[in-house]
Amino acid sequence: MNVTKTTLIGDILDHDVECARFFFEIGMHCLGCPHSRGESVEEACAVHGTDADALVEKINAFLQSKNA
Repeated sequence: MNVTKTTLIGDILDHDVECARFFFEIGMHCLGCPHSRGESVEEACAVHGTDADALVEKINAFLQSKNA
């Protein structure tokens, strides 16, 4: 999976639930909420005041490390 800023959080978590920790790091603790699972990475970062590009990079690096 290649995550972008428009990728839905729910899709990321469905692919690898371990990615939840990256959302917890930005203060997003409501991942079970249907609304939050339907948000894009960019939308979540805007709400939580964090850099979407940095989060995408971190998640993609994590996913790639698991496939190495």
